[in-house]
Amino acid sequence: MDIHELEKKLTIQKKSVWSKRDIDSIEGYTSKYKKFIDYSKTERLAVKYSIKLLEDNGFKPLSYYEGIGKIDLGDKIYFVNREKSLFAIKYNHSMKNGINLVGAHIDSPRFDFKPEPLIEDENIAMAKTHYYGGVKKYHWFNIPLELHGVVVKSDGTKVEVSIGDDENDPIFVISDLLPHLDKELPNKKVSEAFDPEKMNLILGTISITYENDKKVNNPVKLNVLKILFEKYGIIEEDLVSAELEVVPALKARDVGLDRSLMASYGHDDRVCAYTALTGLIDSSSSLKNPAVLLVDKEEIGSDGNTGAKNHFWINVIRKIMHLAKEEKVCSIIDDVISNSALLSADVSAAVDPNYKEAHDLSNAPRLGYGITLMKYTGSGGKSRTNDANAELLAKVRNLFNKEDISWQVGELGKVDRGGGGTIALFFAEKGLDVLDAGVPLLGMHSPYEIASKADIYETYLAYKTFFEKFGK
Repeated sequence: MDIHELEKKLTIQKKSVWSKRDIDSIEGYTSKYKKFIDYSKTERLAVKYSIKLLEDNGFKPLSYYEGIGKIDLGDKIYFVNREKSLFAIKYNHSMKNGINLVGAHIDSPRFDFKPEPLIEDENIAMAKTHYYGGVKKYHWFNIPLELHGVVVKSDGTKVEVSIGDDENDPIFVISDLLPHLDKELPNKKVSEAFDPEKMNLILGTISITYENDKKVNNPVKLNVLKILFEKYGIIEEDLVSAELEVVPALKARDVGLDRSLMASYGHDDRVCAYTALTGLIDSSSSLKNPAVLLVDKEEIGSDGNTGAKNHFWINVIRKIMHLAKEEKVCSIIDDVISNSALLSADVSAAVDPNYKEAHDLSNAPRLGYGITLMKYTGSGGKSRTNDANAELLAKVRNLFNKEDISWQVGELGKVDRGGGGTIALFFAEKGLDVLDAGVPLLGMHSPYEIASKADIYETYLAYKTFFEKFGK
């Protein structure tokens, strides 16, 4: 055998997506993704966009089917959990065959308003914040920021707040100390240099107009409250029952002279949410029921009733089986789960040539080479990870090879240097076969992450292929 033939036969052959996919197809798909990622600055907004996308493609809420009292083969169903997580499924077969599920999270690192956020100091009104998820705090100083979320008044009225996204809106800033006055900074540890209690959002500097020269305490703060009341009808106490999220006021933009990359806030992990949703929508016939699960709270441990630990989707499956008149719903639900597989759709850390020392280069993903398969995540000797079975990995790579899907493997940095977690282990605990698989990024958890358009498109094709053909 020729030496080159032997090399091709025995070694891993990684395929660049750009070398085999039509550029117009990549551009067409990722231009639609830009609309999703620009709108979906919070988990609530991501769910809202997802509902519109699903309904435009024939999906109906579970409540609709409960109203008519039945579900038939071919029906497309979705269920929303507290406006911050979502489950969607195509009911193509009896549930006993299992489900091909792709699960992603739709929360991203950010800064949240504290319960009583408004303060005034030196005639500047500010909002106190608490960072959410793993951030490098210095990334967030003196960049344009937006405010999105909901305020629920004491009577239950829900008010949606969105400031900074429209070009006519003001933006917000967390101010930094100029280098001329920060001479001690180089002598501090990064963990000590940036005090999170000083990361306050600037809201205004104009004092409220006095009547009859009567002065009040904190007149700038009061003017801010007056503006909020006039615009939204809310008072300071209403902010106690609010979810207000501070995110970058940055649109998705092409990166590089060849426009091969895309920068955006929230690629982690909304890029996997969008590719999963569109893969589900565009999937055709399947052996098992294809489904997508979008969850909240992954960046802080997946706790809470909208996080992956809640498993609200299992109850949805029960209701679907009941409406479809499947026999012995209660007795076979465990079989449904054990016959199912999940791709834990989360991003990975691509090799940055400026920081190659952070990676084991033989086990690190590269931009432009397709979806990353991660057998395990975790840290400190694989702690808190799923560690996928070899049998599952063999099935997935065999499928992707047959369907000419570009894939690569990855770890999250060198042993004992890197590490992190996904939602994978919470589903493995329920008995599903689970594998982490998603888009590689540069600058993960920064306000402006970078992804390859080719990897975004290839991940969409990978999920679509998984929905249609895994298990055959």
